[in-house]
Amino acid sequence: MTVVLDASALLAYLQNESGQEKVEAVLSTAVISSVNWAEVVQKSVAAGVDTAGMQHDVIALGLSIQPFTADDADYTGQLWPQTRPFGLSLGDRACLGLGIKLQAQVLTADRIWTELKLPITIQSLR
Repeated sequence: MTVVLDASALLAYLQNESGQEKVEAVLSTAVISSVNWAEVVQKSVAAGVDTAGMQHDVIALGLSIQPFTADDADYTGQLWPQTRPFGLSLGDRACLGLGIKLQAQVLTADRIWTELKLPITIQSLR
């Protein structure tokens, strides 16, 4: 079964944080939006991590980085009214949009997502 990872989930795995074992269990068949991959890279750079080869390393573990298309952009924008009360960002909506597109479970470290009324299962790491 495919699981869509939010940037927060992949960062928890990469930084060995609480909940990382849940990411590790699905990593070999997981996907992440290229928008969320950009978030992972940005947060890593901000933390002083050398990101050279990082993409290759996570792909070698089985993670698939999915391109963010124009259709994905349209759908992500359409999620705004449902997610606005929860304060979700564009990146958050890109993750959720990919989950809905693939009809896949979404894994995140953001508990508030579990309160969303969307046609997919959202699981929090913590």
